[in-house]
Amino acid sequence: MMRRLFALFLALLPHGAIAQQAASLLADSVRVIGNSAIEARGNVQVFYDGATLSAAGLRYDQTEDRLYLDGPIRLTEPDGAVMIADTAQLDPDLRNGLMLSARLVLNQQLQLAAAEIARVDGRYTQLYKTVASSCQVCASRPVPLWQIRAEKVIHDQQERRLHFENASFELAGQPIIALPRLSLPDPTVDRATGVLVPSIRASTNLSTGLKLPYFIAIGDHADVTLTPYVSARTTTLEARYRQAFRYGDITFEGAASRDDLRPGVTRAYLFGEGNFDLGRDYVLSFAVKLTSDPAYLLDYDYSDEDRLASEIAITRFQRDSQVQARLINIRTLRASEIPTEDQLPFLMGEVIYEQRFQPSIGGEARYRFDLLGYGRASSTDVLGRDGLRIGAELDWTREWQLTRGALFRLTGNLRADTWSIYQDSTYDQVQGAVTPSVAAELRWPLIRTEADHGAVQMLEPLAQLAWTGTAGTSVPNEDSTLVEFDHGNLLSLTRFPGNDRAEDGLRGALGLGWSRFTPDPGWNLSLGAARVIYAENTSGFSPASGLDGLRSDWLLAAHLSMGQDTHLTSRNLVADDFDITKSETRLAWDGERFAIGAVYTYVTEDAAEDRPDTISEMSFDTSYRIDRHWTGTAQGRYDVSTDQAASAGLGLQYRNECIAVELLVSRRFTSSSSLTPETSGSLRVSLAGFGTGPDTEGYRRTCGP
Repeated sequence: MMRRLFALFLALLPHGAIAQQAASLLADSVRVIGNSAIEARGNVQVFYDGATLSAAGLRYDQTEDRLYLDGPIRLTEPDGAVMIADTAQLDPDLRNGLMLSARLVLNQQLQLAAAEIARVDGRYTQLYKTVASSCQVCASRPVPLWQIRAEKVIHDQQERRLHFENASFELAGQPIIALPRLSLPDPTVDRATGVLVPSIRASTNLSTGLKLPYFIAIGDHADVTLTPYVSARTTTLEARYRQAFRYGDITFEGAASRDDLRPGVTRAYLFGEGNFDLGRDYVLSFAVKLTSDPAYLLDYDYSDEDRLASEIAITRFQRDSQVQARLINIRTLRASEIPTEDQLPFLMGEVIYEQRFQPSIGGEARYRFDLLGYGRASSTDVLGRDGLRIGAELDWTREWQLTRGALFRLTGNLRADTWSIYQDSTYDQVQGAVTPSVAAELRWPLIRTEADHGAVQMLEPLAQLAWTGTAGTSVPNEDSTLVEFDHGNLLSLTRFPGNDRAEDGLRGALGLGWSRFTPDPGWNLSLGAARVIYAENTSGFSPASGLDGLRSDWLLAAHLSMGQDTHLTSRNLVADDFDITKSETRLAWDGERFAIGAVYTYVTEDAAEDRPDTISEMSFDTSYRIDRHWTGTAQGRYDVSTDQAASAGLGLQYRNECIAVELLVSRRFTSSSSLTPETSGSLRVSLAGFGTGPDTEGYRRTCGP
C-alpha cells in the first residue's frame, strides 16, 4: 500500500497543545474519524520539534487531547535518548504520558527497563520497577553481568541526572549492596560532581588500601578531585585542582600522608603546571615540583623522577625570532647526591634572544644574545661557586648546488662571552673570551631507482673541514659536562651542549650514509658511519663522549622498518679496537594482537661525567590481546651490569560493553638508604553508562545468530 504523508496543521484541532507547531505524520494508511480523531496504521512515524516517534498504530483523539499508540513503539528525543514500549498514551506534544513494558536507552549505552514509564513536563522521565544496566542481554545470557534494581528511577533531562530510590547493585544476579538513595550522572555528562571509580592498591610497604576519588565540578571551567587513600599503614589524602581560563589553564596535584614508614611525620608532595597566552605570541608558563622527602614519590608510586625542577618562564617563538626567559630551581632526590646537595646548582636563570635574517651577501644569518646565571647553597670556597655568563653570537651559513648534484655549504660563527665567577679563588672573578669558527661542508647524494620494485636507494658521502680559535682564559665548566655525539651534531661547529667549552683547533668529519626507501609497504633501511679527526687533542672531551683523542670513535647508526608495524633503531660509538663506548638499540613492533617496545642501553664508566660504574640495562613494555575482551601486559627493566632485575610488572585487563577491569602487579627491586624493595598491586573496576565510564564501543558483545 502506498504510504501517505500528512502535514497536520493542528490549528484545526485547537484544543491540542500540538496546535502551536506543525507536525508531520507518515504511515501506510491515515484516516479521519468524524471531526475529532485521526487514525494511522502501518509503519507510523511522527516528526515533531526534533523528536521522532514510530509505532505500529496511532490514534489521536481531539476530545481527550491524547495520542494512543500500539507497539512496538520507539520515541527518539532530540538529545538522543530513546524510549521503547509496547503500548503508550501521550499528550500531543509528547511531553506527558504513560508507556507500558518500556525501556529507556541513554546515549546508546545505558538501558533502563521498567514496567511503566511516565513522561512529566517533557523534563522528567519516571520509571517504576526498574532494572538499569549497560550490559548486553541475550537468550543465552539473560542475566547481565551487573545491574541496578530500583523501585523508582527519575531521569532529569535538564540536569542530566538519574535518581534511584530503594535500589540495590547486583553482580551476576546476586545482590551486593543496598542503595536506598543514589544519584548518578547520565551517560551524556562529561563531568559532574560525584564519586568516581574506586581502586584497590596493595603493597608490601603500605599494606592493602582503598582509593575512593570524589570529583567536584566548580562551574564549567574548574574542578577538584579529592581521593582519600586508607590502608592499615597509611592515611593519605590526594587532591587535584584544574582550572581553564580564557587565555590559559593550570593544574595542581598533590597528596599528604601519615604512615608507618616515617611515624609521626607528615609526608607530602605538590606538582603543578600552567600556561597563559600573554598576547603577541608571548606565553607565560610555570612548573612546580615539591616533595617532603626523597622516597615519598616512589613509596606511593606518584613519580619516578630523581631530580625535581620547578621553573617559571616567558617565551615567544616566531618564524624568524625567539625569546626565552626562565628561572629554574632544582632539587635532587638521588641518594648519591643528597650528602653534597648544597654543592650542586640549585637556582639557575637564563635569558635568550635570537633573530634570523637574510643578509645582502646571500644565505641565512642570525644573531643571538644570552645570559646564564647559577647559584649554590654552599658558601664554601670552590665548592659553593656561583657564576654569571653574558654572551653574544653571530652566525652565517650559505649553500650552493654544484654540478652532478653535489652540495657545498659554508658556515661562519663569531661568539663573545664574559663570565663573573664568585666564591671560587682558583679563577679570576671576571673573564672573557672571543671564539671565531668557520666550516666548509661537502655532500654528494647519489640516487638510483630499482627497476623491479620502484624502491629508491641513496648513497651519500659527506665531509667537513672546520676550525675554531679561542682567545681568552679558562673558566669552570658548568653547562657542558655531558656530551652526546650522534648524527644530529656530527657537522656542528661544536659538539659541546653549552658555551663554557668549545672545540678548539682544526678538525675534519667524514661520513657515509646509505638508505633504501620503498614506495609501497615493504622494508626500508638506513645505515650510516662517521667519525671526527682532530689535528690536535685540545678539546678536552671525556672518554665516554667518544670524542677524546685525535680520532673519535666510529659513529655507527642503523634504522630498519618493516611496513608500518616494525621498527629497529641502533646508535653506537665504537672504538678502533671494537670496544663499545655507548650503545642504544630500540625495537618497536605493533602487531595485530602482540606489541612490544624494547630498549638496550650501554654507557661506559666515566669519572668526568660522575659515573663510576658502567651502565648496561635492558627494558621492555609489551602487550598481548588474548581475545577481543582480554589483554595482558608485561613490563620489566634489567640491570645487566649488576646481573639483577630493577623492576617488573604484569597486568591483565578485561573489557566489554559494560565493564572494564584492570589488574596490575609490579615489583621494584632497587634499594637505597631511603628506599626498600617493594611489591605492589592495584585493582580498578569501571562501569560504562554513567558519564565517566570507559569507552567500550570496540568491545561490545553480540548475541550471535
